[in-house]
Amino acid sequence: MKRILSALFLAGVLCASALAAPLGTNTRTVLPSQIQQIISVDYRILRNSSSGMALKNRVLPENLKAFETSLKGMGINPDVDVEQLTFVAYRTVKGGMRNFGVANGQFEPKKVLARLKLKKAKSEKYRDADLWPVGGGFLMTFLDDNTMLFGETSSIKDGLDVRDGDARGIASTPEMLQLIVDAESGPVWSVLDQAGTQNMLRSVLGEASALADYDTIKKRLLASRYSLDLQHGIDFGLNVQTSDAFTAGTLSALMKVGIMYKKASGTAVEKSAMDSMEIDSDSARLVVKFRADDSKFQALLKSDLFQAVSH
Repeated sequence: MKRILSALFLAGVLCASALAAPLGTNTRTVLPSQIQQIISVDYRILRNSSSGMALKNRVLPENLKAFETSLKGMGINPDVDVEQLTFVAYRTVKGGMRNFGVANGQFEPKKVLARLKLKKAKSEKYRDADLWPVGGGFLMTFLDDNTMLFGETSSIKDGLDVRDGDARGIASTPEMLQLIVDAESGPVWSVLDQAGTQNMLRSVLGEASALADYDTIKKRLLASRYSLDLQHGIDFGLNVQTSDAFTAGTLSALMKVGIMYKKASGTAVEKSAMDSMEIDSDSARLVVKFRADDSKFQALLKSDLFQAVSH
């Protein structure tokens, strides 16, 4: 169960809402073709949800903590000025993994740059973009007045190469584009390609993956998406696309077995969480849903399970 919840809620593998977080136009222009995962978070929703803030404070990823610190150093208050954060993990031409982030919000670039210059920060020129060091090992550049690209030097340059037409972008992978369209109606959402889905499912299944030939099954996993609605407690939905109904049914059965194993040793709070999880298959899709009110979810955050997940 620890692996299941960590995979689902930590979005390395975390319901539609009236307030959604679709990608901005300039965000789309920097997305490489070989994306493994995109995670997008609507900070407006997060700020207005007690469960969302509790989740953020408990399991905030280190790279997000570092970026928030960098924003504060630029005179930007992430709790007020940031509207959306998007994290992108992708494969390089040589097969390595890189990532960058895109922040959308009310940034007032002139004031930000004036503050950086006051600190005697020096920018690096890359074509028409100025790359500014902002601490925590990050560089950043403005794509427009409301969109900031940030990450390590090589990652930022990769994104700008895509924008400028010197590298293939996500427009060359219509399957991934469709996944984004299907997922981005949620305030917190993610999409994963085939390799990302295979890794995520292995983590979710944990020991249950040994009950079947997972190496054979994983070849039939195509992609996945999930969304997390924080408007009324927690409403999580995961959809995994497989090649056929048999594979989806097998995965559904394996996850149910894994839940049964963990119920035997879980705490009362953890057992209640597992009772709130629905697992099924629909044609060639594996479907997982989790619903809980604020009090139940925040009690789960304080359990030994989440203590282990968040440290």
